[in-house]
Amino acid sequence: MGTTTPPRTLAEALRARDDESLAGLLRARPDLLSPVPGDITQLATRAGTRASVVRALERLDRFALQAAEALAVAPDPAPYGTLLGLLTGDGQDDGEQRDDMGAAIVAALPGAVGTLREQALVWGEDDRLRLVRTARELLSPSPQHPSPTGLGPTVAEATAGMSPGRLQEILAAAGLPATHDPVSAVAALTGLFTDRARMGELLDTAPTEALAVLDRLVWGPPYGEVTPNPAPPVKWLRDRGLLLPVSTRTVVLPREAALHLRAGRAHRTPEPRPPAVAAVAERDPQAVDSAAAGQAFLAVSTVEELLKHWDGGGPAVLRAGGLSVRELRKTAAALDVPEPVAAFWVELAYAAGLLASDGEADERYAPTPASDEWLDLPAQERWVSLATAWLTATRTSGLVGGQDAKGRALSALGPDLDRSAAPEVRRRVLALLDALPAGTAPDPESVLARLRWERPLRGAAAEGAMDLRSRIALWTLNESELLGVTGRGALAAQTRALLAEGPAKAAALLAPLLPEPLDHVLLQADLTAVAPGPLERPLADLLGTLADVESKGGATVYRFTPGSVRRALDAGRTAADLHAFLATHSRTPVPQPLSYLIDDVARRHGHLRIGAASSYVRCDDEAVLGEILADKRSAALRLRRIAPTVLAASADPASLLDGLREMGYAPAAESADGDVLITRTGAHRTPPRSAPAPVPEGPPVPDTTLLGAAVRAIRAGDDAATVVKAQPENGPARPPGALPRTTAAETLVTVQAAAMTGSAVWIGYVNAEGTASQRVIAPVRVEGGYVTAYDHTADEIRTYPLHRITGVAELAE
Repeated sequence: MGTTTPPRTLAEALRARDDESLAGLLRARPDLLSPVPGDITQLATRAGTRASVVRALERLDRFALQAAEALAVAPDPAPYGTLLGLLTGDGQDDGEQRDDMGAAIVAALPGAVGTLREQALVWGEDDRLRLVRTARELLSPSPQHPSPTGLGPTVAEATAGMSPGRLQEILAAAGLPATHDPVSAVAALTGLFTDRARMGELLDTAPTEALAVLDRLVWGPPYGEVTPNPAPPVKWLRDRGLLLPVSTRTVVLPREAALHLRAGRAHRTPEPRPPAVAAVAERDPQAVDSAAAGQAFLAVSTVEELLKHWDGGGPAVLRAGGLSVRELRKTAAALDVPEPVAAFWVELAYAAGLLASDGEADERYAPTPASDEWLDLPAQERWVSLATAWLTATRTSGLVGGQDAKGRALSALGPDLDRSAAPEVRRRVLALLDALPAGTAPDPESVLARLRWERPLRGAAAEGAMDLRSRIALWTLNESELLGVTGRGALAAQTRALLAEGPAKAAALLAPLLPEPLDHVLLQADLTAVAPGPLERPLADLLGTLADVESKGGATVYRFTPGSVRRALDAGRTAADLHAFLATHSRTPVPQPLSYLIDDVARRHGHLRIGAASSYVRCDDEAVLGEILADKRSAALRLRRIAPTVLAASADPASLLDGLREMGYAPAAESADGDVLITRTGAHRTPPRSAPAPVPEGPPVPDTTLLGAAVRAIRAGDDAATVVKAQPENGPARPPGALPRTTAAETLVTVQAAAMTGSAVWIGYVNAEGTASQRVIAPVRVEGGYVTAYDHTADEIRTYPLHRITGVAELAE
């Protein structure tokens, strides 16, 4: 029976994998595909680079990372049993390690090692597990980068550079026989610390205070400061090598001694199982869906209101980009929400492509042409588009109001709000909610604990305040409620459909839960109108022009004022139009005070006419103009009479209009021809704008087609690089990696012979850019100065000019 030679390098281990396993590696680490490696050796080299290894380690779950950390402090190579012992302990601890935890580690460790192998962080058979060198350097303990295990250097590392005499003194104090050289001295001390029986006997003689010192260092950090004349307990430990000097004032607990004190465990608390997501409430699924649908309708209505608020041209764009704090405050007041919530709606509309900057010289934000198409969609489809944009957006509104790395304030719609991890965290949070029974609201802390287990943070980031992923997760839970993705904390059925079956199914489930738009209002004698539900869009648009929104909720209250009626008249409506509109859409009789208000404002509307001189006021009633001139409030307008019925002003027409309206008049603007100018809302739109593209987190995950092509190319390149080439019969042997060199006649004869026999040959080739490469080809046809062949390196039929072939050689048998 034949035996399989164990791999000696990572490249050999990768070469022994099947195509499916290689595709799994490239899928898990897509950065290895940029660009596609030429062969297995290049793939292994790239997989061992620092940047790639760091990226791979950061995507490990906590237990896989703990397994890698344990391998980093284990001998290299380490048998599987040694790794298992570092995670479970030797069974002689103080009772902290429970039997069920040990069983869980035994069950979970094969999967963790399999993950490390799949991602090429660990290679070798179970009896010789090797951590990739770069990963070992990153995870091994050092004074500059303490290990997450809390372990220190080995005895051999800590005693490097120690004098032979000092080593012999330590051996004598520890009760060990003297040795002839430092190497055997280090081995003897290591053997003592790893022998549980002898180590126990040594510690039994230790003073109580010395054991207390070890207790403070055993779980890390293993370093401590000492004085030139240490206390007796510290001196006792230092004399016996249980504390070894790092510098004149620093000592360290050797790794072997610490593992003995830990009962062989590398981690204080191994975590082989992910923490469960706890439930805080069980609710009726129908109530959850209804609550989410109500909030979804409110979300759509809020975005509509935002678009309407910015319809005629929104706030100015800051020089550095984004929305000023004052404009955000105004928008929050208009939407009747707190500023952080207003920032969320603004960013959501921007992510959905409904808002953008207009690009003019006086740059402002305004609705895009796509917003008009969005407004024409049914409510359920509008919500689906918002939810889809939110799921994929990398812009993170929760950062608004904070500061960037340079201390500059982060503004809504401004730069530096993209966080590549946001889409992945959002989908993962929703996936955790989706795994719960319908109607179950999770405990936010348990969700954060689960996310930390799945993507643990290493080093100082794990010890600071809340990390970015946790903050994004909390923002996701809050934004889910605002958007109607969840209802009363639980995931709604329409959201489950959106995640699993797509937008069409989600819209179909949401539609029956949304209120039907109404075509009527209830007019009241106090100059208000009550909309008992959502209104049809034409009715809502005109009513929003004719009246001001006074309050919102289950019903919306509109109030009619002289200013609001004048606004409708400025938009081109007549008094008769307004009376007919109210009579048509009111379920109650039109109150007499409202009719009087409309008639009174209409009678005075346009009595004064304002045009551009720089500006002027025209009125057929000379007494009215005299009254304006006599009013002290008109002094700022700097009016003067230039004709019995005309006043000239130095102010521009817009300022003159506003000034006279503040004085209680109802002027109308007119054109150069004397016609009344009609003010229509919704005239300002940006040029066509696409939604902002999400900023990806690293290279995208390759699809199946790309993976298959990449694996074939790597295999073909590896075959070409490792195939055995025949050496020339005469002359010196060809050095490894050198291209074959033959004359043009020899090249032609050899490829013609290969085409006739159907055999493969090895060629050197220089392309049009001057790049040299070696290829293995099977010639099919040779004519006209070209050879057409199947290229094993590229795995396709190609044609090569003969004059670009440097030489050809036959393959060895």
